[in-house]
Amino acid sequence: MKRRAFITLLGGAAAAWPLAARAQQAERMRRIGILMPYAPTDMEVQARVRAFREELRKKGWATRVNVQFDERWTTDNMDLIRAAAANLAELAPDAILAVGGRVIPILMQATVTVPIVVVGLDPVERGWIKSLARPGGNVTGFANLELSVIGKMLQTLKELAPSITRVAMLYNPDNVGATFFVRSFEAAAPPLGVQAIVSPIHGLADIGRVVVAVAAQPNGGIFAAPDVTIGSLMEQTVALITKNQLPAIYSERFAIAHGGLAFYGVDRIELYRAAASYVDRILRGEKAGDLPYQQPTKYELVINRKAAAALGLESRRGCCSPPTR
Repeated sequence: MKRRAFITLLGGAAAAWPLAARAQQAERMRRIGILMPYAPTDMEVQARVRAFREELRKKGWATRVNVQFDERWTTDNMDLIRAAAANLAELAPDAILAVGGRVIPILMQATVTVPIVVVGLDPVERGWIKSLARPGGNVTGFANLELSVIGKMLQTLKELAPSITRVAMLYNPDNVGATFFVRSFEAAAPPLGVQAIVSPIHGLADIGRVVVAVAAQPNGGIFAAPDVTIGSLMEQTVALITKNQLPAIYSERFAIAHGGLAFYGVDRIELYRAAASYVDRILRGEKAGDLPYQQPTKYELVINRKAAAALGLESRRGCCSPPTR
């Protein structure tokens, strides 16, 4: 009797073992890499990453419970970006969140297996994916701007400051999207009666040089292209433009908080929340290459009334921010 009971117990334990093993495997700690080409002191980008992590928490992924985040903050130093990309690829996380036109190709070289969720510009023209509907490979994500919107931004600046006849576009030529920015900018300018001034920059000194040159002649304006370098120097860039009394339009909303005149673009916080939804789906078994790379469906226009008044401009738009502090 004892021997029979023992054998029955052993058989039951053997049958239960695969179930226990599967439960343990399902609860294993997941790893999510985050690669941000910004300084860790950048409060705006930190807020975006917090929104990403908070959205994942709402979907059941809690830090130190069932998920571990490996964050890498590199500024726009390319050596640091390459090292961080190599390090994250070596860790082989379950997914990586990344931004930046210069960052994604480096990550793609570092790994062809780890899913990469991107917040960035058109990936098809850049050769990152096969198509928006079915990216294939290990990259998917959310675009933060359609190239056609560059013309809309320039048009908005012209409507705010009708007297402008010259506009300089600030952009870093090292950005792989720079060619597309320049092409769209130059195509949009002539119908608006505006001379397009293509102004490559690599740092704050270059930005200062361009701003002073534009301000030296009347009827000038500034277009700040979506770019990591400009974003990381936004406060200083806005200060230079404001000091030289130039109307300008920005692709980052937080420029308004620093005293910028106008922003036209997408809500970046919402994009990071959307990116979290894709990471959640990947963690639950879906493939990055099967998730459509999504284009923006909603754009915002914000005008700083205080900045407009300081420039002697009368806002004709209904969507205005409160005066900056």
